[in-house]
Amino acid sequence: MPRTTTLIIGAGQAGLAVSRCLSDRGLDHVVLERGKVAQRWRSQSWDSLHLLTPNWMTRLPSFQYDGNDPDGFMSVPDLIAFFERYAASSTAPIVTDTSVESVERSANGFTVVTSRGTWSASSVVVATGYSDRPFVPSMSRRLAPSILQMPATDYRRPEQLPAAGVLVVGASATGVQLADEIHASGRQVTLAVGRHTRLPRHYRGHDILWWLDQTGALSQSAEDVQNIEHSRRQPSLQLVGRPDHSSLDLSVLHERGVRLVGRIGDIDGRRVTLRDDLAATTAAADIKMAEILTRIDQFIDTVGIAAGAREPFTPTWPLAADAPARLDLELEGIETVIWATGYRRSYPWLHLPVLDARGEIMHTGGITPEPGLYVLGLNFQCRRNSSFIDGVGHDACVVAHEIARSMARARVA
Repeated sequence: MPRTTTLIIGAGQAGLAVSRCLSDRGLDHVVLERGKVAQRWRSQSWDSLHLLTPNWMTRLPSFQYDGNDPDGFMSVPDLIAFFERYAASSTAPIVTDTSVESVERSANGFTVVTSRGTWSASSVVVATGYSDRPFVPSMSRRLAPSILQMPATDYRRPEQLPAAGVLVVGASATGVQLADEIHASGRQVTLAVGRHTRLPRHYRGHDILWWLDQTGALSQSAEDVQNIEHSRRQPSLQLVGRPDHSSLDLSVLHERGVRLVGRIGDIDGRRVTLRDDLAATTAAADIKMAEILTRIDQFIDTVGIAAGAREPFTPTWPLAADAPARLDLELEGIETVIWATGYRRSYPWLHLPVLDARGEIMHTGGITPEPGLYVLGLNFQCRRNSSFIDGVGHDACVVAHEIARSMARARVA
């Protein structure tokens, strides 16, 4: 049985980041990956996807974007190449095409059974990330079999869909981008709008994420919020990364001809009941956006930083005026439903008492109740940007530091 001090599960941004942090400390470890480096980016991205964060935010421990377009938005193939270069810069072995089948406690730490043999390790880092499994509501099983349905992770391009109407469910970054792309292909698109965080791409002369970075909003720690569980459930950003740095929100989609409706309440074959919540959902997003922009304005005034003039704010909630109460998919000519409804985590191979009632790993800053077991890449793990490429590095260093401390204590004992 091969043995290593630390076994890292996952070779995405989280696993590679903590590997680099351990390498910098000279600590022995191995990275296991079910596919190739950055496998989830390879297998769960649509063809035209670009990062929502500017290239200058593509930063990991001891490594960052070094191209000539810092304000651009990286394509997925370019991002995979970035991760491959990052992996090659580390001294740790990455064992690819190796699926983890079980993690159990043993006398010497942990026994990790994989599809290619069994490992022994003193510590384990679960770095499978926040976007582990696409979440599809159970009501999807009540759709008529004639309706093609898929999670957003299975979508690649409009041509794979029937030449008919499409219902996209979910209005965060993924949902609005798919709705826009599919509508541009000539298909009529209906967007069922759920909770989202509306933001402009550009504000007062800078990218919105530049402002959030400057104000410290992205690095806000878990200890600084009143209710961390509430903060972790906040909807994701409604942003898009495009060469023209344009914004994409519900107003833009509405102007282009995408129909906006409320959230899905129930499904019966080809009949979909909709909730009367579109006005409330869009008003909440408007209020949140206004609050964020006001904080940026206050920051500009306080610091005296150079910025463009204040920009007018246009609410989206009036778009809810004619939202229907139900959809008949047959009458509407809708033959496809795409679920852009977020992600869940699943750990059927983790045979340790660290999961809560929802199946999530219990932790404080990535340190679980099981000594020697750590987690990395979760939403708001240590800071608000923990699940970002730009934020996971901080948390990786926290976990690596704790592993080093644990090893030091074990040597003294």
